[in-house]
Amino acid sequence: MLYGLIDPTYYLVIIGMILCLGASALVNSSMRKYSTVRCQRGITGAEAARDILNREGLYNVQIECLSGDSGDHYDPRTNTVRLAASNYNGCSVTAVGVAAHECGHAIQHAKGYAPLSIRSALVPVVNIASSVGIPLIFLGIFLSWNQILIQIGIWAFALAVLFQLVTLPVEFNASRRAVQKVADYGLLTDSEQTGCKKVLTAAALTYVAAAASSALQLLRLVLLFGGGRRRRD
Repeated sequence: MLYGLIDPTYYLVIIGMILCLGASALVNSSMRKYSTVRCQRGITGAEAARDILNREGLYNVQIECLSGDSGDHYDPRTNTVRLAASNYNGCSVTAVGVAAHECGHAIQHAKGYAPLSIRSALVPVVNIASSVGIPLIFLGIFLSWNQILIQIGIWAFALAVLFQLVTLPVEFNASRRAVQKVADYGLLTDSEQTGCKKVLTAAALTYVAAAASSALQLLRLVLLFGGGRRRRD
């Protein structure tokens, strides 16, 4: 039977893929919907970001426009909010919401928000760990199931999963700050704030799905290769 030919742990990968695809579809749908809703104040994402940052006393934080329509982020190394062109120049609820979210990260940085500090400290190590984890596992298998290499690979992958878990409170907190600031500073009306919440919630769920998918993959690696002895055919 086909069921007997499929590694049961592979279903963990399938579940992870479904979670990621579902979250991606939700965020794309929400962002598209509210990118067509023009905010009543007629301000762009860049203007909203500058307003929030100035009111928070973060005059040193710069705002830059990216060349493409993706990649919005806050860079703590240079104190810079970078917005996709559509959000930098756009006057939509999505543009203002995304800009406010990235300002939320700038506020976290200024206030010394602990999870953000932890995530930033993990970045250099995780960049290495995420790139060597799986290759080390396969190298260990190739070298007659060398358990030292396999275990190091699993731990490296686990570190990457930890990074994703630490990212969750950082992203949810930034979204909460964003919703609060657009309300406090009157950047969006009450009905527009509802759309903003939907956009940012959908975006946050992509991080949840990614973390869950990676955790399931880690579980699969442990089940397959973490037994401390060579797997029998």
